[in-house]
Amino acid sequence: MKHPYKIESEEALDALLSIPGEGLADMMKRLDGDIMILGIGGKMGVTLGLQAVNAVREAGACKKIIGVSRFTDQEGRRKLEENGIETIPCDLLDRRQVERLPQVKNIIYMAGRKFGIGGSENVTWAMNTMIPTHVGTCFRESRIVVFSTGCVYPLVSVKNGGCTEDVKPEPVGEYAQSCLGRERVFEYCSNAFGTKVLLFRLNYAVDLRYGVLHDIGGRIWTSQPVCNTVGHFNIIWQGDANCYALRCLEHCASPAVPVNITGPETVSVKHIAGKFADFMGKDVSYSGVNQDKCYLNNASKSFELFGRPRIGLEDMIRWQAEWIMRGGSSLGKPTHFEVNDGKF
Repeated sequence: MKHPYKIESEEALDALLSIPGEGLADMMKRLDGDIMILGIGGKMGVTLGLQAVNAVREAGACKKIIGVSRFTDQEGRRKLEENGIETIPCDLLDRRQVERLPQVKNIIYMAGRKFGIGGSENVTWAMNTMIPTHVGTCFRESRIVVFSTGCVYPLVSVKNGGCTEDVKPEPVGEYAQSCLGRERVFEYCSNAFGTKVLLFRLNYAVDLRYGVLHDIGGRIWTSQPVCNTVGHFNIIWQGDANCYALRCLEHCASPAVPVNITGPETVSVKHIAGKFADFMGKDVSYSGVNQDKCYLNNASKSFELFGRPRIGLEDMIRWQAEWIMRGGSSLGKPTHFEVNDGKF
């Protein structure tokens, strides 16, 4: 696929994120059953749903894509329905509503809570552990790809090379602990009921409206210092992450299996900040003391399964810089990539 030099609008961005990745249409031909995406209204869900329905059409398959959310954003719901995705409003915290959802063979589980945890930890724990209990018991016959996070792993030095799936989780702080709680509930259901589950440990997805590059580039453009407390990170283009999530449906298993999802590079904050500063014609300054404690994942296993991401780092940097400079929209949801004390 030839990549555009720049992305001019939200419509063009969503269209790019919704192009089926390599191997996805072929999988749709093989995969039996419909696909239901729980939590489709989140920042990644809409384009994941659109990529799924586009892959089904490309494959010529007879398969429904169903999106479930509270749908507080009616524009997102309208867009999904206009593109052939059936939508069902549902509060996943209400078990009775979950029980009324259709039984489908394939589930992409995207529900969860991260931002604004301080002062409302109980809500975060409820979202990240009670909903998995409802879903894991009500859909015990389904394949379930569970969106998780690389934050369940311990913080490591950049010299470490990143955590593989063999590294034992050591979550720091209540958010990461609740995410491990989500995994453990689904693991229990996998063991108790034989449910086929894959734990999709992602960090960090990039969409020009949010993400680590958006956070760093935005600070440089507005002449604010860039925090270098956490000096390195991993990223992956959201379109690639969405493709991998859908393709993971073929790799669900019992007992549950974890798969790390991110890009191949260990990216330096100073390298990225320098690139943005050069592109934007700005100076760059830093705050914080580098502690060499980072969330870094080794995604070699995913590359063996699905190949490397289509979109590389240089394209992401250029697209992001141009997006910020011409006033492209923002979701206003910082990644908090600079946090290494677990207080998101």
